[in-house]
Amino acid sequence: MTPGAAGIRPARRYRHGRGAEAPFARLRARLLAAVAGTRLYRLTLAAAAPPRLALSLPIRWPGDPARGAALLRGEFRLAGETIRDPTPFADPVGASDDWRREFHGFAWLADLAALDDAAARDAARAMIAAWLAAGDGWRPFAWRADVLGARLTAWITLFDVFFGPDQADAQRGPVLASLARQGRHLARVASWETAGAARLQALKGQIIAGLALGAGESRLARPVARLARELTAQILPDGGHVERSPAVQLAVLRDLIDIRTALRAAHMVVPEAVQMAIDRMAPMLRMLRHGDGRLVQFNDTAEAYGALADLALTRAEVRGRPLLSAPHSGFQRLQAGKTVLVADTGAPPPRGLDRHAHAGTLSFEMSYGRERLIVNCGAWQGTNPEWRRAARQTAAHSTVIVADTNSAELLPDGTIGRRPVVSLADRVEEEGSQWIAASHDGYAAGFGLVHTRQLFLSADGEHLRGEDGLAGRPGAAFVIRFHLHPAVQVSLVQEGEAALLRLPSGTGFRLRAQGAQLALAESVYLGGGEVRKTQQIVLSGHVGSQGATVRWAIRREGKKAAAA
Repeated sequence: MTPGAAGIRPARRYRHGRGAEAPFARLRARLLAAVAGTRLYRLTLAAAAPPRLALSLPIRWPGDPARGAALLRGEFRLAGETIRDPTPFADPVGASDDWRREFHGFAWLADLAALDDAAARDAARAMIAAWLAAGDGWRPFAWRADVLGARLTAWITLFDVFFGPDQADAQRGPVLASLARQGRHLARVASWETAGAARLQALKGQIIAGLALGAGESRLARPVARLARELTAQILPDGGHVERSPAVQLAVLRDLIDIRTALRAAHMVVPEAVQMAIDRMAPMLRMLRHGDGRLVQFNDTAEAYGALADLALTRAEVRGRPLLSAPHSGFQRLQAGKTVLVADTGAPPPRGLDRHAHAGTLSFEMSYGRERLIVNCGAWQGTNPEWRRAARQTAAHSTVIVADTNSAELLPDGTIGRRPVVSLADRVEEEGSQWIAASHDGYAAGFGLVHTRQLFLSADGEHLRGEDGLAGRPGAAFVIRFHLHPAVQVSLVQEGEAALLRLPSGTGFRLRAQGAQLALAESVYLGGGEVRKTQQIVLSGHVGSQGATVRWAIRREGKKAAAA
């Protein structure tokens, strides 16, 4: 199947000039590339290897035994791509950047540790040895600050599993020496080489390496202070991360929990900025989950992470209910009865932090109990750039698209160019019912139109009403899309005037609309990590002289409701 065959076509893009990066940052990156690969630079990293880790850090997240078994067979399933018996080991031919980032980060060691047997431990040591043998000096990608931070964290936190006192000690010295060299380099680049969540991951690696290799509190004062400044800039007042990705929200929360755990293990004071960030981020993460406990699919996020999110929230030690309104992060949650709806009411994140951003402004997802009903198409992981572009388009989201044009400009380098301005008009809650209204001007420049969406959820959660309006210049064609989870059965009823939706549990919903033509179309679902066929409901029309207003409703059917 191809993106086009699924009804997701390449949307037209606006041309937009990009501002230049800061000259100082570019210059520093060029100097690093010119110097770090030299023998002289390697000498600056040399020192006596520590005989052991100064501190054993109890920071572990559960691995996947199935993935561990695949690793034993030589299958590295990373970032949606499988490479068997990577050759050469440290820089396999044909590997994507996403695969290489996960590979060099070594988080997959946890999957081998999950097997808890001698074969897995031997394999892990052999893989680390192969990586070291391929060249333990600086390499542009493998030693990038965030990748290096992830690798140091993985090697240190699993050191006792693979190199503990009861393990063969021939490799222990070379690994400890490499940890020391890598840690020195990371201390030089962690605070500037990357941005956003990647910088937090780098600083985490620097702090954990410092603790494990015996750095005193005074030497750790600088990275801890820099971490506090980064959290002030990156964690918004409502607890959302500035990159606006639920997957990134979870990853950053995990990083902060690990940092707090490491500092506690070293009997050091946890900075107030770290604890406050955890306290704010946990309720925000709860906001971004469906009734099945898994994440909503906005901005490069798949439906997975349910058990991981549960564990992160437990380790966060922050009780409370999900946020309902996150105006700084740009998300709203409507929840009543068994129904959960999460809407994206924010603009794309700032330039330089928009690698995960999708053009899905004012889209929403809806679940009933533990079953998903309305979804976005999800995030694509793998080597096919067409699928990644398709998943980021407005057409892949449950919202309005005008003239097959994205509401935000998706540039070839993966960042966002022209971006909409979003206004959250209001949120009202009365006697259990909830109503929100928001608008964006993503179609103003090209079509002279502003999109407004209103959503109303009844107090019992059985009735969702919506109104989509396009105000401005007439003539443009528009489509309102409701992508359905693959488990949902759908059929047209009432002579094509309504759609009947049936969940696996047997629960039914009926969708009706006024002001647009209702039809069914093919769609795809990427949220489970593979391409799955599904369907979508489309409401289509043209903007008239008075604009366009489409009213629609999704109501749960009675237990004995007829199918037509």
